[in-house]
Amino acid sequence: MDQHWKELLAIDRYSVKSSSVLQDIDRKILTLLYQPLIGSKCFSLYMTLWGELEENRLWGVETTHHSLMTIMQSNLRDIYRERLKLEGLGLIKTFVNDTGDVKRYVYELQAPLKPNEFFQDGVLNIYLYNRVGKNKYLQLKHFFTDQKIEDGMKDITRSFNEVFDSGHSANMIAKVNSETFQDLSLSNDKEYIQTNKRAAMEITDAGFDFDLFYSGLSDAIIPIKAITPVVKDVIKKLSYLYGINAIDMKNVLMNSISQDDQIDIEQLRKSARDWYQFQYGDELPGLVDKTQPLHSRTEIQKKERTQEEELIYQLETISPRQFLTDIAGGATPSAGDLQIIEEVMIAQKLEAGVVNVLIYYVMLKTNMKLTKGYVQKIASHWTRKQITTVKAAMDLAKQEHRQYQQWAEEKTTKKTSTYKKAPIRKEMLPSWLSEDDSIDQNKNVPKQEQNQTKLDREKFELEKKKLFDRIKNYKDNKNNE
Repeated sequence: MDQHWKELLAIDRYSVKSSSVLQDIDRKILTLLYQPLIGSKCFSLYMTLWGELEENRLWGVETTHHSLMTIMQSNLRDIYRERLKLEGLGLIKTFVNDTGDVKRYVYELQAPLKPNEFFQDGVLNIYLYNRVGKNKYLQLKHFFTDQKIEDGMKDITRSFNEVFDSGHSANMIAKVNSETFQDLSLSNDKEYIQTNKRAAMEITDAGFDFDLFYSGLSDAIIPIKAITPVVKDVIKKLSYLYGINAIDMKNVLMNSISQDDQIDIEQLRKSARDWYQFQYGDELPGLVDKTQPLHSRTEIQKKERTQEEELIYQLETISPRQFLTDIAGGATPSAGDLQIIEEVMIAQKLEAGVVNVLIYYVMLKTNMKLTKGYVQKIASHWTRKQITTVKAAMDLAKQEHRQYQQWAEEKTTKKTSTYKKAPIRKEMLPSWLSEDDSIDQNKNVPKQEQNQTKLDREKFELEKKKLFDRIKNYKDNKNNE
């Protein structure tokens, strides 16, 4: 469930702070480079918070989240979700004091990356390229570049000591005392206004199994000392971007060692791209590689999970690409299927776990095929219903499965008379639909149709068993390699 109300209430107060003075170039970077990645709502939240700062100052006036809701004409859940996106990209740092009756938040805005940092980031630039396409990406790159000083120009700039004398005089030295040092220092509750602090996108160590990675290294091939903090950060980003596990990353790293036993960062990035292209062809990584965000996952105890809880856990912890791969027994998903899923995630902004429910539902309902129109129709319905969790998607499927059946039949027949009488259930439905006792699926249904439903359920169970046996066998074989 989306439990934003546990974290944030409308009466909770907040104030906006900026880590450095934001400038006009930052506005252009946010508008043209970040907005395609975060969407207009998230962009609007950042700009609204920025608008609360006085010009060239670091702090805004404290107010309530209800005020923010009124200004943005948005509900608290959406504001909370968009804030998390900004946190994930390093554009906001959130601080809270919850010792009183009402929580007090500080939202510290971080300036976006500089153009050169963004276009050489290795993650954000690839996502931007994948989102806007080649032509628009090249336009943006051209917009944020300019001519260099031509070759042959000689730098004749004078240094400080060439222009100024030090002024060592007995009179000046005599004035330097404890009071002077006190005047030169800054009190602990103050900080100087800055203009150079920038956003930093952090990927936690939890996203990569460094213990397994280190255990596979051999000092004779890859020295441990070569894994500097900078290299470690790049490894996390590349693993996240390209889906490279700890074992494969060791092989990628071996192709990036220089003659002096150091890791060449640019070569490491190139080796990671080469690995990805070997695995997936020329297609760039996109949103289909994401998994369900932690804040939108269901709290399930590891022990004694029910069958439905186990299914929820699996759908929340796997990416749509990997889910399609597992269903196909390890075969790479077709470009067409991946395009359908990515278009749904981009256009409808559905979370990865919700998309997995959609894949699971549609494939069992349409003989293991992804039909673009059918997928998009259900996806748009889930978007209108503001579905953000796996459990909510499954619950909505319970309520609307008869409507979805009609949509499926629309794709196979043009006869409008089909809907003038009760449809005969001949489709297979995921188990979470048929296990809910609150749905009396045989009510007022003729005995012949009830018998047909029973046969369909048996057929579904058989197909479901085949599907998950295929996934299990594939994973078992992969683990034994």
